[in-house]
Amino acid sequence: MASISSAKPSFAPIKTRRAFEIICEQIRAQLAAGTLKAGDKLPAERELAVEFQVSRSALREALRSLEVAGIIRNVKGAKGGAFVQTAEPDRIVQAMQDYVHLGDISLNELTEARLALQDIIVRLACERATETDLADLEAIAERTKRETSVEARYQCAAEYYGVLARATKNRIFGIFVDSLSAILHEFVQGPDYEMLQQSLIESRFRLVRQLRAKDSEAAVAEMRKHLERVHRHVRKNSKAAAKG
Repeated sequence: MASISSAKPSFAPIKTRRAFEIICEQIRAQLAAGTLKAGDKLPAERELAVEFQVSRSALREALRSLEVAGIIRNVKGAKGGAFVQTAEPDRIVQAMQDYVHLGDISLNELTEARLALQDIIVRLACERATETDLADLEAIAERTKRETSVEARYQCAAEYYGVLARATKNRIFGIFVDSLSAILHEFVQGPDYEMLQQSLIESRFRLVRQLRAKDSEAAVAEMRKHLERVHRHVRKNSKAAAKG
């Protein structure tokens, strides 16, 4: 169901060979200004083409581009049309994974980013974590001990860091953490990858105790040591795989 905006978006006519790019820019500008919001329905194609003073083909190209970017969704039927999409964090995570595949992210870069981000997350979690958050972290750490495959333990780790980010009560951190976890996944795959050491799992239990005690300095130090051990563990496996 479309939401109701107080102001009607106003678009300027376009005279350029790459009209679809300007259409996209204008629609993005209306989103940034708040004139268009998630759930709003864009005017009909014919009306938009007249307002932009472009061909229907240029307009459709722009709408396809916005749909691929996850900004709008096209709905068929009598009540269909182009609707502004709600935010989907999974798209950001996928974009980060694509970036890794296209680029060359190093393990050192990943560790540096995780250390910096987790320092902030742990401090906020010390202040804001609920008992439900802490209980969930303990349950995930307990489940990790019972898992017997690298992939299952990776999934537990990703879930653990996701709950820790949730404990900050700031959803942006969750997006960052999920993206970095997706990058880490690129380093911990393969048939010869060794299992996570027990000491790394025990560190997660200690972190929960420190969060519960609201001892931010101890918790930050614990997380930093933990991530540095993870870095050494992953690097050792990466070197072994390279030699093999």
